[in-house]
Amino acid sequence: MTDLQNPRILRAEIRAQRFTGPTSGVGGDALQANLVILPEAEAAAFLRFAQANPQPIPLLAVGAPGDPSLPSLGNGIDLRHDLSRYRVWHDGALVGEPVDIADLWRDDLVSFAIGCSFSFEDALVQAGLPVRHQSAGRNVPMYRTNIPTRPAGPFEGPVVVSMRAMPAAAAIEAVQICASLPLAHGAPVHLGDPALIGISDIMTPDYGDAPVIEEGDIPVFWACGVTPQAAIFAAKPAFAITHAPGYMLVTDIPAGQAERRLRGVQARPGA
Repeated sequence: MTDLQNPRILRAEIRAQRFTGPTSGVGGDALQANLVILPEAEAAAFLRFAQANPQPIPLLAVGAPGDPSLPSLGNGIDLRHDLSRYRVWHDGALVGEPVDIADLWRDDLVSFAIGCSFSFEDALVQAGLPVRHQSAGRNVPMYRTNIPTRPAGPFEGPVVVSMRAMPAAAAIEAVQICASLPLAHGAPVHLGDPALIGISDIMTPDYGDAPVIEEGDIPVFWACGVTPQAAIFAAKPAFAITHAPGYMLVTDIPAGQAERRLRGVQARPGA
């Protein structure tokens, strides 16, 4: 049986298009990453936007123009092939969701790897906490909120959050676990009433699948790396590529080691 908990094996399966689903629950304890790819002309403004909003957009690595590798995140990573689904944007409009972007690659493209909440899910499971979308075989639910980002250049928009429902005692423990993982969005940004952050119907997420909420659960919301996609919609760059929500780059770095191994690397091109 293929070991989908091994990040390198998982990336090979994705590259061969034998694994085509969301990456929640696979890759073991590996740090997972959201992806934004922009022409070099827009990259500096997006870098400032990420640096101004470190909780929803924690930078893990920035690629050199035209280079699809990110050596600080894993040996042999090739961003043209190693995600199971991408999104392509023209003038802020979503125009496609391919499973490979080799034919779209250009010499002026700059890649940004951004921390992902999937990175802490293994720690929650190991602690015995429920991760209900995993158990149900669903993608995590994600929502646009009324929480604003700090703008930079043309990039602005709402913070997007992911939600995991759990009993209150489990939520307290989840806060403690995630607070030590800032490159995976850190502690939740909100617990409880979704209307307080602008979510009118928790059962109808803007991205991902409908949530699983059991009796006695409270909703727990984490900042989400889909936030840049809301900013791309607002900024309307002529061309952009992102991950599809829930379909991440799985790195070789254990999530618990990310702070030590990546500190000072994130904003250096080619890292």
